[in-house]
Amino acid sequence: MTVFEGLQMPSLDGATEWLNSEPLGPAALSGHVVLVNFWTLTCINWLRQEPYIRAWSQAYRGDGLVVIGVHTPEFSFEHDIDRIRQATTERTIDYPVAVDSAYEIWSAFDNHYWPALYFLDADGIIRDHHFGEGRYEQSERVIQRLLGVERELVSVEGLGVEAEADWDHLHTPETYLGYERSEHFASPDGGAFDELHAYQIPDRLRLNHWALAGKWTLEPEHVVLGQAGGSIAYRFHARDAHLVLSRGPREPGRFRVLLDGDAPGPSHGVDVDEDGNGLLRDGRLYQLVREHDAVRERTLEITFQESGAEAYVFTFG
Repeated sequence: MTVFEGLQMPSLDGATEWLNSEPLGPAALSGHVVLVNFWTLTCINWLRQEPYIRAWSQAYRGDGLVVIGVHTPEFSFEHDIDRIRQATTERTIDYPVAVDSAYEIWSAFDNHYWPALYFLDADGIIRDHHFGEGRYEQSERVIQRLLGVERELVSVEGLGVEAEADWDHLHTPETYLGYERSEHFASPDGGAFDELHAYQIPDRLRLNHWALAGKWTLEPEHVVLGQAGGSIAYRFHARDAHLVLSRGPREPGRFRVLLDGDAPGPSHGVDVDEDGNGLLRDGRLYQLVREHDAVRERTLEITFQESGAEAYVFTFG
């Protein structure tokens, strides 16, 4: 037993808004098995888990399961309620979502992870939990046990950014760009915090290192492009490469992705065409690369054709 299990479900009263539902509390949930899922819209780990959450909600709703998504934002732009609504629509989420922009529910659960799952019985007692991706068969069996049903597990296949990672060939970690959590920054002479500065990409990037070219400002949670034509380069080893991007209040802007100096061709991600062209519209995770054939060490370079792009974190799969 862990510190979580055996405890009564914490309050959901801290939600600043509810999507797909009226506010839910003990009275509405009484007698229901409940699955609470903490998420944030840019998290690649949640995106790859989400097909399972949707499938469980649909498969066991008639048996008494209530799935509650709790959206607790990691980055500042993720507080935007319209962006959260858009994410729920894009992911075809039809179960209740508590908007937890003030971290009240997160704190009530003493949660520390995206994604996080808490499994509650019909009496509102936490009986199991899981942090991160994976353990899907065991989690579904927990749901079945709490509901008192037993049948074949649901069949799930994630598509696009929701596809399971290629774990056997994933050798590059999540990498934050804002200076509060940044690592492996390789532009010559290092970075100048909170001021516009000109950067260069070195002649050679080591594996899992990144660099800037052009005029950028390094801020605590992201880097901001100050002049059109700036680039970010990253040397990685993974099937998929993603970058969380935003433009703040600015108009959509174009970008281009190159792999080892060439257009990505069939190795383009879902947000890029074969020539490497993409459009930065909303604050979200963008899939830039999905390797078409053998996964190997590559250099990704993304160049923004207008100023104002904000880049937060690279993730891989």
